[in-house]
Amino acid sequence: MRFVIEHLEPELYEWSMIEYGRISRIVGKNNLIFTNLNERDANKLKKYGNVNEKGIAELNFNNICVLSQYSKTALIAKDKNKFRYFVFGGILGDNPAKKRTNAILKNLKKSNIKFETRNLGNKQIPTDVAVYVAKKILEGRKLSDFKFVDELEIEINDNESINLPFRYVVDKNKAIISEKLVEYLRKRKEF
Repeated sequence: MRFVIEHLEPELYEWSMIEYGRISRIVGKNNLIFTNLNERDANKLKKYGNVNEKGIAELNFNNICVLSQYSKTALIAKDKNKFRYFVFGGILGDNPAKKRTNAILKNLKKSNIKFETRNLGNKQIPTDVAVYVAKKILEGRKLSDFKFVDELEIEINDNESINLPFRYVVDKNKAIISEKLVEYLRKRKEF
């Protein structure tokens, strides 16, 4: 079982590096593949997993499951026996969503590669959180076992905060979010 992050941003932003590093810690470097990268960005990600400049549709993988909030079928534990590659769009979502993961589906169809889709609910989830939830489901949990919050407020300082309009997992009454990402958001000069 391999987790594939199809990078869909025009460059490799600092927040992407933070998310990708966390994903590597969640699934393990040997179980992670980054695709659709330029050479410079591919070199930066080698410490986190396998990298490929080609997109998933050019790699001739089979037994592919693309995770999309628009899929009609939820991911279940048995899917680990059906699929070898679980593909996630490496994007920071927009609100409202621009449906950029559809580019992956379009490219796979164009290349005549068979695949199926699954969802983790119908809300946008940050890539690292989506991988965390998918891994836990493939290990035996059910989507209904998770508690979520659909917006997260991060305090920047005593007078400011930022709202992240995405779904996060809540465990022990605390949203699961990368502390490095919170630090990054607090240090940013503009929003």
